[in-house]
Amino acid sequence: MLTLLKLLKDGRFHSGQALGAQLGISRSAVWKQLQKLQAELNLPIHKVPGRGYKLASPVDLLDQEVLSESCYPVHIYEIVDSTNAEAFRQINKGVSAPFVISAEQQSAGRGRRGRHWISPFGQNVYYSLVLRVDGGLRQLEALSLVVGLAVLNTLKGFGVMTAGLKWPNDILVCDKKIAGILLELIGDPADVCHVVVGIGINVNMTTAADVGQPWTSMSLETGKMFARNEVITALSMRLKEYLKSHAITGFSSFHEEWEKNHVWQGREVSLMAGQHQVNGVVVGVDQQGALRLSVNDELKTYSGGELSLRLRHDS
Repeated sequence: MLTLLKLLKDGRFHSGQALGAQLGISRSAVWKQLQKLQAELNLPIHKVPGRGYKLASPVDLLDQEVLSESCYPVHIYEIVDSTNAEAFRQINKGVSAPFVISAEQQSAGRGRRGRHWISPFGQNVYYSLVLRVDGGLRQLEALSLVVGLAVLNTLKGFGVMTAGLKWPNDILVCDKKIAGILLELIGDPADVCHVVVGIGINVNMTTAADVGQPWTSMSLETGKMFARNEVITALSMRLKEYLKSHAITGFSSFHEEWEKNHVWQGREVSLMAGQHQVNGVVVGVDQQGALRLSVNDELKTYSGGELSLRLRHDS
């Protein structure tokens, strides 16, 4: 099926006879595969008598040859449940870190707190970087915030200049989500562990149902379509640069840059921890990446994986 998609990815008309000849199958078999493409990958296909078949719009597929130039080894999949889940499977098989898992589509993509991450075929970047951490809790300190800066600056490099950060690990444009980060660990953080840095970036997606929150994409923000291979390559380079500095200096060298790009700085928020809610004003983050809130004129600090930050109202 993917071979047929590669023939159609240019968005031009191709006759059933020509497609059949290239695939070594009958025209009726071509039609069955086209129906399967539409049903399973939700890719609209136009059929015009005398001209043939074409995708409603061109598809930019991930390319192993192009991504072989990336600074991390990249393993490409057509469809996975989630790139983070596949990363853990590869760790358990003994694949040496660092490496990246990327996919055309996720059938069960997820974000923080188990939220579903909409992952249509061939439109966005679904990316998991696996790192090995040896005996250094300091290397994990505020890691998601540093990754957020790397993602942010990748987006700005492609012209999404109004993107900003939301603690702890979202990237927003005008309070609409354009990218998210999910860090997961396996092993002993005080000894040897692996960190899976999961990143989802909305690249060429322009329509989507059931997202459940305001969202945008690189394409919607710039009016352009982007080559996802280029986005992945640029993201890997930026991550390698930021992670190298973080391993040496910790979060302290990024603190000022992070606060400067925090779009909810000074805004009234509600911090949710299960059923518990704290209302306050965002002051910033501390040197370890914990959130600093002014709560009833008292400065308080919060950190933890299950915290969720929401705006109380536009301020």
